[in-house]
Amino acid sequence: MSTNPFALFDAWYAEARDSEINDSNAMALATADGHGRPSVRMVLLKGHGPEGFVFYTNFEGRKAEQLLANPNAALLFHWKSLRRQIRIEGRVETVAASVADAYFATRSRDSQLGAWASDQSCPLDSRETFMRRFEEEKERFEGQDVTRPPHWSGFRVVPERIEFWQDREYRLHERRLFTRAGEGWDEGLLYP
Repeated sequence: MSTNPFALFDAWYAEARDSEINDSNAMALATADGHGRPSVRMVLLKGHGPEGFVFYTNFEGRKAEQLLANPNAALLFHWKSLRRQIRIEGRVETVAASVADAYFATRSRDSQLGAWASDQSCPLDSRETFMRRFEEEKERFEGQDVTRPPHWSGFRVVPERIEFWQDREYRLHERRLFTRAGEGWDEGLLYP
């Protein structure tokens, strides 16, 4: 097995892409507000490497408010078909506008329009209201590229801890923990 947590992540993630039926890039994102009240939801991994793990969102929504008030987060990948999970904890930073622009350009047109139509996490009186707003954005951008909304961008979780958990018989699981040590990583095992 690799002693580089990113190489090990890449290997496990490649296996998950082959075995998971839906959304092998789905990860639970745990945040806490400025008062320490926790919240968790599923988001999609859209980029990763030694610099961190990237996802995108509306910066006017609840998760962004929490991350901007308390720039620490935890991620959890759970691949049931592989009987594995990866836990990541670290500080959070925003991605550069150019990075967000480049990713936004790869999204489907309807997803781009949805980013304009949605007041993410705000109360919604009816589904019809949202769909009407979506149609209005569709008309507004007809015949032109959909630009990235100024309130939509990405976050990068820069890991301080990465734990690889592998299911074993009789709950004798294997847990490998990598903790950041300067520019490198210390590796150890945890009891199940």
